[in-house]
Amino acid sequence: MATTSALIPNIDYYINTDGNLVFTEKYHLDRGHCCQSGCLHCPYGYKDKVDPNVPSEFQSNWSDGVFDEEE
Repeated sequence: MATTSALIPNIDYYINTDGNLVFTEKYHLDRGHCCQSGCLHCPYGYKDKVDPNVPSEFQSNWSDGVFDEEE
């Protein structure tokens, strides 16, 4: 059975002025992959949420240009 680490306030996350929990870049890097949710501190270059009904090959939300639509 896998064990999980407890989140550390102000290192793994913080609470913003609206009262929302916001994960830090460190948390995302420790997790090791992009969830494609448009996270504020995403270190993987993902910038927007996607429509889950649209296949990933038709999404164009990666800021590094690799997944941008053809011109």
